[in-house]
Amino acid sequence: MKKTNIKLTVTENDSEQTFETYPGEYRNLMLLLNNKMYLDCFGECGGMGRCGTCIVKISGLKGISTTKVRNEPVTLSRYGYNEENEIRLSCQIIISTDLDEAIITILENN
Repeated sequence: MKKTNIKLTVTENDSEQTFETYPGEYRNLMLLLNNKMYLDCFGECGGMGRCGTCIVKISGLKGISTTKVRNEPVTLSRYGYNEENEIRLSCQIIISTDLDEAIITILENN
């Protein structure tokens, strides 16, 4: 079976990087970002959606991945993000083709 490539652009501070992955290579976006960028204090709760240390802004997210589930709405509201659809917990974003061509900005409050 052919793997479907997913291309992501990630911005942190003034640095921009492009990564390619495929569905299933990483469990979620937080793990991909940690593995590729070696981010300090990012994803402290290990992907449970509780700590808010993996908050990102995602432009160009598509499909079912746009729906916030589990702890995500409550955790984001604790940090003042209520209905902003592009603000997400990266641990709650599954690596899928919904992310292809997305632009991800790592927010400074992490």
